[in-house]
Amino acid sequence: MSTRTLISPLTLARPRGRALYWTVFSGVVLLFALAFLFPVYWMVTGAMKSPDEVTRTPPTLVPEHWHLSGYTDAWDLMDLPTHLWNTVVQATGAWLLQLVFCTAAAYALSKLRPAFGKVILGGILATLMVPAQALVVPKYLTVADLPVLHTSLLNSPLGIWLPAVANAFNLYLLKRFFDQIPRDVLEAAEIDGAGKLRTLWSIVLPMSRPVLGVVSIFALVAVWQDFLWPLMVFSDTDKQPISVALVQLSQNIQLTVLIAAMVIASIPMVVMFLVFQRHIIAGISAGSTKG
Repeated sequence: MSTRTLISPLTLARPRGRALYWTVFSGVVLLFALAFLFPVYWMVTGAMKSPDEVTRTPPTLVPEHWHLSGYTDAWDLMDLPTHLWNTVVQATGAWLLQLVFCTAAAYALSKLRPAFGKVILGGILATLMVPAQALVVPKYLTVADLPVLHTSLLNSPLGIWLPAVANAFNLYLLKRFFDQIPRDVLEAAEIDGAGKLRTLWSIVLPMSRPVLGVVSIFALVAVWQDFLWPLMVFSDTDKQPISVALVQLSQNIQLTVLIAAMVIASIPMVVMFLVFQRHIIAGISAGSTKG
């Protein structure tokens, strides 16, 4: 059965048709590359301009004089090492807890089939219909006075970690992937004497690397870019993450220094994408399982 495409194989076989195809294809790829890369170039070079040049109209595409002082000033004046470390601690803790508890819950709902499992899953998915803004006040009251323990988690990473664990979307994503793991694989593990926990650790998790990579990226990015919730949790400036610190400390800072600080703050996310891009692509086809 032949597959119909926009350009027929007969046209591609001709030199003129092949040249036209590759010209159009290369032009489209170049336009998309420029559309995505130009804002990055504009931000990186904007931090290297003088304060007068960065606000000039019409703007200059290339700095007249290259200044690296914007990056050094941002690193020192805005105390970026402290706030970046705070963000790393908060994002890493939220990622680890979310990965552990969401994976365990998804495995239980998918393979252990507990009583009222569908009702529990329906209740979890119902939380996706509630706007995040509507949950801010209840979350804050809970964190400010933790039930039973009657302790405050404000100005503590736990105030970020614990609410991040309850992520219905990632849990559902994991459950859908676990649902498609063949039952025969798990039954073979049971015949070999593996318990439920050993099956999860030795069989299910190694097969779930693509979806675990996608969930990890979602979890890390969600904490890294969040602003409202960390702003409410951390009143102590020295404990605030980079997203909050950039706003709190930008009042008396030059525009070039602020742009440089935003560039530095975005580097970890860019590096993480480059490192885990293979898992992102694999996660797109995470619904299929190799036999």
